[in-house]
Amino acid sequence: MQITKITEEQQIADMLDWALAGRHGLAIRGGGTKEGIGRPVTTEQALDLSGLAGVEMYEPAELVMKAKAGTKISEIKSLLRQSEQRLAFDPPDYGPLFGQEAEEGTLGGIFSANLSGSARIKAGSARDHLLGVEGFTGRGQPFHTGSRVMKNVTGYDLCKLVAGSYGTLAIATSLTFKVLPRPEKTRTVLLYDAPLEKAQPIMNRGLSSVHDIAAAAWLPANIVAKSDIDYIRDPGKSVLALKIEGPGPSAEFRCNVIREMFGSEGALEELHGKNSESFWNFMSNASAFTGSSRPLWKLSLPPANAASVVTAIADKMPEASYFLDWGGGLLWVELPEEGEDGGESHIRGALHGAGHATLIRGSNELRQHIAPFHPQAPAIQKITARIKEGFDPENILNPGRMYPLEEMKANA
Repeated sequence: MQITKITEEQQIADMLDWALAGRHGLAIRGGGTKEGIGRPVTTEQALDLSGLAGVEMYEPAELVMKAKAGTKISEIKSLLRQSEQRLAFDPPDYGPLFGQEAEEGTLGGIFSANLSGSARIKAGSARDHLLGVEGFTGRGQPFHTGSRVMKNVTGYDLCKLVAGSYGTLAIATSLTFKVLPRPEKTRTVLLYDAPLEKAQPIMNRGLSSVHDIAAAAWLPANIVAKSDIDYIRDPGKSVLALKIEGPGPSAEFRCNVIREMFGSEGALEELHGKNSESFWNFMSNASAFTGSSRPLWKLSLPPANAASVVTAIADKMPEASYFLDWGGGLLWVELPEEGEDGGESHIRGALHGAGHATLIRGSNELRQHIAPFHPQAPAIQKITARIKEGFDPENILNPGRMYPLEEMKANA
């Protein structure tokens, strides 16, 4: 595969003209930290957007920023920190899950995959923070859409469509998005040794309280052992974590109330400042599963189902490793071996149709053989195919990455 380094938008227009003329596919990439998600893309040409970088507009008072798609998330975070602001949806860094360096992920990659960290339950998804997009469709047509630029006339909400499309509908060149103030204080209340069957009700009780909990997670002892934070690792027990953030006096008061609420459930501890931030990075980035090549699944499900889904998976694959995030609404599962289908049948069977599962990491052979993204119902397949037909009728952009080309063509 030949890789073309993109440094200006005219190069994209030229490559699309070439691809359309000969019906050639184009692989779209930025930092390459999420290339292992979805089906392998095999094309003659790849477009590397990492050179299309730089912040184009930042208005701290208006809580808005615009940057090129290849801009590193780490650079954006650094700039925002200077004004005591942040990306509230807590974008994760999956690079190390695939054996790559940390902090190489790009803005375009985060939004094209619609990835959010542990703060999603309060702040919303990446998609919810996207205000505008500029780029090219698979037809070679430039577009711009969103609240701070010309309204699109396609009849689609392009911001919502681009986010989560994994580069299969359009090539985003610039993105406009919301930023928010950093909290004055961040603390995490830890409850040790809470069993799985009690973890979700406790998290739900905390999240449904008036105390504005920003994130909630539960880690079994084997996952806790992989943390580099003493308060997490040294007790050698499962940990339930509740995140509190805000002005100093408010955060302290709410932490005390939470400790009183759950004091009867077991031993409690608190993480402050950097330790608290490090812990939630460990959670958002699924850092417990780095240094491995085993199949890694990400399940989104009703929180009330979390314990039963874990039990169903553990019954079939007792050596699986897992933890809960998003108050039990997100379940990460690493399987002991790839097997014939990477555990897909057991994973999807455990969900019983309530929720969906995405293969985050697996071999090229496995990703080609199974459905890395959750299979769509027939009615949704037709809608997806029609949208694809509208934006990329020749299947130029990341062909087959999300769903097989045969399936798309059959439903178009």
